[in-house]
Amino acid sequence: MMNSMNVPSKRSTLEKKLDKLILALFATLFTMCVIGAIGSGVFINEKYFYLGLRGRVEDQFNPKNRLVVTILTMFTLITLYSTIIPISLYVSIEMIKFIQCAQFINNDLNMYHAESNTPALARTSNLNEELGQVEYIFSDKTGTLTRNLMEFFKCSIGGEIYGTGITEIEKGGAERAGVRIDDDEDKRSATAVHEKGFNFDDTRIMRGAWRNEPNPEACMEFFRCLAICHTVLPEGEETPEKITYQAASPDEAALVAAAKNFGFFFYRRTPTTVMVRESHVDRMGSMQDVAYEILNVLEFNSTRKRQSVVCRFPNGKLVLYCKGADNVIYERLADGNYDIKKTSREHLEQFGSAGLRTLCLAYRDLSMDQYKSWNEKFVQAKSSLRDRDKKLDEVAELIEKDLILIGCTAIEDKLQEGVPACIETLSAAGIKIWVLTGDKMETAINIAYACSLVNNDTKQFIISSETDTIREAEDRGDPVEIARVIKESVKQSLRSYLEEARRSLSNTPERKLAFIIDGRCLMYALDPALRVNLLGLSLICHSVVCCRVSPLQKAQVTSLVRKGARKITLSIGDGANDVSMIQAAHVGIGISGQEGMQAVMASDFAIAQFRYLTDLLLVHGRWSYLRLCKVCLWFR
Repeated sequence: MMNSMNVPSKRSTLEKKLDKLILALFATLFTMCVIGAIGSGVFINEKYFYLGLRGRVEDQFNPKNRLVVTILTMFTLITLYSTIIPISLYVSIEMIKFIQCAQFINNDLNMYHAESNTPALARTSNLNEELGQVEYIFSDKTGTLTRNLMEFFKCSIGGEIYGTGITEIEKGGAERAGVRIDDDEDKRSATAVHEKGFNFDDTRIMRGAWRNEPNPEACMEFFRCLAICHTVLPEGEETPEKITYQAASPDEAALVAAAKNFGFFFYRRTPTTVMVRESHVDRMGSMQDVAYEILNVLEFNSTRKRQSVVCRFPNGKLVLYCKGADNVIYERLADGNYDIKKTSREHLEQFGSAGLRTLCLAYRDLSMDQYKSWNEKFVQAKSSLRDRDKKLDEVAELIEKDLILIGCTAIEDKLQEGVPACIETLSAAGIKIWVLTGDKMETAINIAYACSLVNNDTKQFIISSETDTIREAEDRGDPVEIARVIKESVKQSLRSYLEEARRSLSNTPERKLAFIIDGRCLMYALDPALRVNLLGLSLICHSVVCCRVSPLQKAQVTSLVRKGARKITLSIGDGANDVSMIQAAHVGIGISGQEGMQAVMASDFAIAQFRYLTDLLLVHGRWSYLRLCKVCLWFR
């Protein structure tokens, strides 16, 4: 709700121009009728014998009552000149638009996805011609450019990386560098597992081998966090081979599947407990069913960017498990363990460079007094009737602190088929593409490389909150000082990059430019004082990547370009977090993917794959625009 926007009413540019023309024709008609009526009232006279106005005549032609003549002549002229107004043009245009949607777009086999049995769907006929005028595309990443089929691929536990696979992004980067990487399918070990949500290979921790690692306690906490900190529902038989997981997102299902394969099998949930079948810590092959009492669930949302559960172990121990975005978790870590924090941050950057989606896992031991005191506030906030969500977030802040970092996960989400070719085609047509994602900057940049948005010859302008100056301010811990440092850094970067981009545009206009900014800096860049420089730099660049952004920021960026550049914009996404962005653009495209139908229900057109955007814009959009323009020009 915090990221929602009012649903706008969308009308095409052609319709708006047509309305203005019709109003102009009405004004012309009224002017002609007024002039004619006044002229009739002034010049009508009995001396014009050939008009036959002597004797008894109708009121409309009676020279003795000129006011009546003027009024009646006015109505007569309106009737005579009414053919100036092309009223039937609106009916004709609506019929043409309906046929374009029902017969052409909805029945196009080139936009039919056979695997999911999903055709293209035009949910409105008002915006057909807008598709042919789009100049800016704002795209989500997960589920839009990628398949949204998450697989647990690598992890970092206690400062040690586990997982030996190579991602498609790493292979693509090696090819760009001229290095050949052989397919590693034949090199996988006997312990490797590849199933839905899990594609992992590392003999050091598979099949209970983690007990022999230098940090078995950290491994155990890591696996327990994966098995407990979630809202997944198990279905089917309570065996690892036949059980299925129903999750709010594919990421969550992948993490629970990983816990299962690491020997912490979550198999049953009740309103108050989670049942986990754990591999015994001491003896290989020994299994133990453990019931963890779930006392509180602090749910994930796009503002918090984290999820926590407070659970009670069978021995009475109270633990808070938390998982979330790295920047959010690091802000809430306890002092100390600087080596693990530094190493894990390096691992996060390494995972991001490989195009993997990352999450940090942390925990905190709680005393009974701490929990009772906090739980009273939590119950009050939960039963509040006003500002309930805000109060819950404030209460969560009280306990989600002084966390101990366990490690981080890395999940692979592969690109959809045909995405790079589609983006190259749209770019060749003069359309600029922006990627707005909640992922890390390194992940977003590498996805941009894989999608052909950025290449080795592209000059990149990067504004990040992960700089030494900002980290030093964060270490001092003063929120006001941190905000001042970030805002000043963003201001200087925008000014210098804008000047550099203008020089590059004048000296080497053929060179591509890319602008990359994270959500934290974007929050300050959207300030009215900096918005002009942000828009100027963004419009000069050929592609823009915004990472770690919230749904509301996606909508704000879209609105900034729509109002500032005055160009036709298109937003495309697949999830509920993309609804605000879809509604903010001139044209909204929903992808019917793995995250439900919220985006489709809020969209103007629905397709199953990103690559179908080529046909939708360059074929149907162009033809619709040309046909309607010809109808308007030649209409009689």
